[in-house]
Amino acid sequence: MELQIFSKNMELTPAIQNYVQKKIGKLDRYLPNITEAKVEISEERTKSHQHRFTAQATLNSKGVLLRGEERGENVNVAVDAVAEVLERQIERYKGKLYEKGRGVSLARQAAVPERTVASEASEDLPSVVRVKRFAVKPMSVAEAVEQMELLGHSFFLFVDTENGALSLLYRRNDGNYGLIEPELA
Repeated sequence: MELQIFSKNMELTPAIQNYVQKKIGKLDRYLPNITEAKVEISEERTKSHQHRFTAQATLNSKGVLLRGEERGENVNVAVDAVAEVLERQIERYKGKLYEKGRGVSLARQAAVPERTVASEASEDLPSVVRVKRFAVKPMSVAEAVEQMELLGHSFFLFVDTENGALSLLYRRNDGNYGLIEPELA
Protein backbone atom coordinates (compact mmCIF):
# COMPACT_ATOMS: atom_id res chain seq x y z
CA MET A 1 0.00 0.00 0.00
CA GLU A 2 1.33 3.41 -0.98
CA LEU A 3 0.64 5.88 1.85
CA GLN A 4 0.76 9.62 1.17
CA ILE A 5 0.54 12.01 4.12
CA PHE A 6 -0.14 15.73 3.68
CA SER A 7 -0.52 18.53 6.20
CA LYS A 8 -2.27 21.88 6.06
CA ASN A 9 -1.68 24.80 8.43
CA MET A 10 0.69 22.74 10.56
CA GLU A 11 4.10 21.08 10.53
CA LEU A 12 4.20 17.36 9.76
CA THR A 13 6.64 15.94 12.30
CA PRO A 14 8.19 12.46 12.05
CA ALA A 15 6.22 11.42 15.15
CA ILE A 16 2.93 12.31 13.43
CA GLN A 17 4.01 10.51 10.25
CA ASN A 18 4.90 7.37 12.21
CA TYR A 19 1.59 7.45 14.07
CA VAL A 20 -0.41 7.83 10.84
CA GLN A 21 1.57 5.03 9.18
CA LYS A 22 0.90 2.77 12.15
CA LYS A 23 -2.85 3.47 12.33
CA ILE A 24 -3.70 3.64 8.61
CA GLY A 25 -1.19 0.93 7.70
CA LYS A 26 -3.02 -1.63 9.84
CA LEU A 27 -6.13 -1.24 7.66
CA ASP A 28 -4.24 -3.31 5.09
CA ARG A 29 -4.92 -6.33 7.34
CA TYR A 30 -8.68 -5.96 6.91
CA LEU A 31 -8.63 -5.25 3.17
CA PRO A 32 -5.35 -6.54 1.69
CA ASN A 33 -5.84 -5.14 -1.83
CA ILE A 34 -5.59 -1.46 -0.83
CA THR A 35 -3.32 0.09 -3.45
CA GLU A 36 -3.19 3.69 -2.26
CA ALA A 37 -4.01 5.67 0.87
CA LYS A 38 -4.02 9.47 1.10
CA VAL A 39 -4.19 11.18 4.49
CA GLU A 40 -4.49 14.93 5.01
CA ILE A 41 -4.12 16.38 8.49
CA SER A 42 -5.03 20.00 9.06
CA GLU A 43 -5.25 22.38 11.96
CA GLU A 44 -7.93 25.06 12.12
CA ARG A 45 -8.24 27.88 14.59
CA THR A 46 -11.69 27.16 15.99
CA LYS A 47 -13.40 28.23 19.18
CA SER A 48 -14.00 24.61 20.07
CA HIS A 49 -10.80 22.84 21.11
CA GLN A 50 -12.45 19.45 20.48
CA HIS A 51 -12.60 20.19 16.74
CA ARG A 52 -9.21 21.83 16.20
CA PHE A 53 -7.55 19.04 14.15
CA THR A 54 -9.05 17.34 11.10
CA ALA A 55 -7.92 14.05 9.57
CA GLN A 56 -9.18 13.09 6.11
CA ALA A 57 -8.29 9.71 4.62
CA THR A 58 -9.09 8.17 1.25
CA LEU A 59 -8.36 4.52 0.48
CA ASN A 60 -8.27 3.13 -3.06
CA SER A 61 -8.76 -0.61 -3.28
CA LYS A 62 -8.66 -1.61 -6.94
CA GLY A 63 -10.95 1.26 -7.89
CA VAL A 64 -13.25 1.16 -4.84
CA LEU A 65 -12.91 4.39 -2.86
CA LEU A 66 -13.45 4.54 0.88
CA ARG A 67 -13.25 7.95 2.52
CA GLY A 68 -13.43 9.23 6.07
CA GLU A 69 -13.10 12.60 7.77
CA GLU A 70 -13.00 13.15 11.51
CA ARG A 71 -12.09 15.94 13.93
CA GLY A 72 -10.38 15.83 17.30
CA GLU A 73 -8.71 17.85 20.03
CA ASN A 74 -5.28 16.62 18.90
CA VAL A 75 -3.81 14.86 15.87
CA ASN A 76 -3.80 11.42 17.48
CA VAL A 77 -7.49 11.55 18.40
CA ALA A 78 -8.44 12.65 14.88
CA VAL A 79 -6.31 9.92 13.25
CA ASP A 80 -7.75 7.28 15.60
CA ALA A 81 -11.29 8.37 14.79
CA VAL A 82 -10.76 8.35 11.01
CA ALA A 83 -9.10 4.91 11.24
CA GLU A 84 -12.19 3.58 13.08
CA VAL A 85 -14.49 5.08 10.44
CA LEU A 86 -12.51 3.46 7.63
CA GLU A 87 -12.45 0.14 9.48
CA ARG A 88 -16.26 0.18 9.72
CA GLN A 89 -16.53 1.07 6.02
CA ILE A 90 -14.22 -1.82 5.11
CA GLU A 91 -16.34 -4.23 7.18
CA ARG A 92 -19.52 -2.97 5.53
CA TYR A 93 -17.97 -3.24 2.06
CA LYS A 94 -16.70 -6.77 2.69
CA GLY A 95 -20.13 -7.73 4.06
CA LYS A 96 -21.82 -6.54 0.89
CA LEU A 97 -19.38 -8.54 -1.23
CA TYR A 98 -19.97 -11.63 0.89
CA GLU A 99 -23.76 -11.29 0.71
CA LYS A 100 -23.73 -10.87 -3.04
CA GLY A 101 -21.27 -13.74 -3.48
CA ARG A 102 -19.09 -11.95 -5.98
CA GLY A 103 -15.72 -10.21 -6.18
CA VAL A 104 -14.71 -6.61 -6.67
CA SER A 105 -15.78 -5.03 -9.96
CA LEU A 106 -13.03 -3.42 -12.01
CA ALA A 107 -15.34 -0.70 -13.33
CA ARG A 108 -15.08 1.79 -10.48
CA GLN A 109 -14.34 5.47 -9.93
CA ALA A 110 -10.77 6.76 -9.69
CA ALA A 111 -10.18 10.09 -7.99
CA VAL A 112 -7.97 12.86 -9.33
CA PRO A 113 -6.76 15.68 -7.08
CA GLU A 114 -8.93 18.76 -6.97
CA ARG A 115 -7.79 22.26 -7.82
CA THR A 116 -9.11 25.67 -6.96
CA VAL A 117 -10.27 28.27 -9.45
CA ALA A 118 -9.40 31.94 -9.06
CA SER A 119 -12.52 34.03 -8.67
CA GLU A 120 -12.73 37.14 -10.80
CA ALA A 121 -16.51 37.60 -10.55
CA SER A 122 -18.09 40.43 -8.61
CA GLU A 123 -18.51 39.99 -4.87
CA ASP A 124 -22.31 40.19 -5.11
CA LEU A 125 -22.72 36.99 -7.13
CA PRO A 126 -21.75 33.49 -5.98
CA SER A 127 -18.77 32.09 -7.81
CA VAL A 128 -17.16 28.73 -8.47
CA VAL A 129 -14.52 28.27 -5.77
CA ARG A 130 -13.52 24.65 -6.41
CA VAL A 131 -13.40 22.34 -9.40
CA LYS A 132 -13.09 18.59 -8.92
CA ARG A 133 -11.97 16.32 -11.72
CA PHE A 134 -12.20 12.55 -11.66
CA ALA A 135 -12.21 9.68 -14.11
CA VAL A 136 -15.73 8.47 -14.90
CA LYS A 137 -15.80 4.74 -15.60
CA PRO A 138 -18.63 2.67 -17.08
CA MET A 139 -20.75 0.78 -14.53
CA SER A 140 -24.28 -0.44 -14.02
CA VAL A 141 -26.83 1.48 -11.97
CA ALA A 142 -26.55 -1.13 -9.18
CA GLU A 143 -22.77 -0.69 -9.04
CA ALA A 144 -23.22 3.10 -8.96
CA VAL A 145 -25.65 2.80 -6.01
CA GLU A 146 -23.14 0.62 -4.16
CA GLN A 147 -20.25 3.02 -4.85
CA MET A 148 -22.33 6.04 -3.79
CA GLU A 149 -23.26 4.33 -0.52
CA LEU A 150 -19.63 3.36 0.16
CA LEU A 151 -18.55 6.97 -0.32
CA GLY A 152 -21.42 8.26 1.80
CA HIS A 153 -22.45 10.84 -0.80
CA SER A 154 -25.97 11.91 -1.75
CA PHE A 155 -25.21 11.86 -5.50
CA PHE A 156 -22.91 10.01 -7.90
CA LEU A 157 -21.88 10.72 -11.51
CA PHE A 158 -21.10 7.73 -13.74
CA VAL A 159 -21.25 6.38 -17.30
CA ASP A 160 -24.11 3.88 -17.67
CA THR A 161 -22.98 0.62 -19.30
CA GLU A 162 -26.43 0.07 -20.85
CA ASN A 163 -26.50 3.19 -23.01
CA GLY A 164 -22.97 4.63 -22.67
CA ALA A 165 -24.38 7.99 -21.53
CA LEU A 166 -23.32 10.10 -18.57
CA SER A 167 -25.86 9.64 -15.74
CA LEU A 168 -26.37 11.19 -12.31
CA LEU A 169 -27.65 9.04 -9.46
CA TYR A 170 -29.03 10.83 -6.39
CA ARG A 171 -30.69 9.97 -3.08
CA ARG A 172 -34.26 11.21 -2.76
CA ASN A 173 -35.77 12.54 0.48
CA ASP A 174 -37.98 9.43 0.74
CA GLY A 175 -34.85 7.19 0.88
CA ASN A 176 -35.13 5.89 -2.68
CA TYR A 177 -32.85 6.80 -5.59
CA GLY A 178 -33.34 8.99 -8.63
CA LEU A 179 -31.48 8.81 -11.94
CA ILE A 180 -30.91 11.75 -14.25
CA GLU A 181 -30.06 10.92 -17.86
CA PRO A 182 -29.35 14.12 -19.82
CA GLU A 183 -30.51 14.58 -23.40
CA LEU A 184 -28.84 17.03 -25.78
CA ALA A 185 -31.30 19.56 -27.16
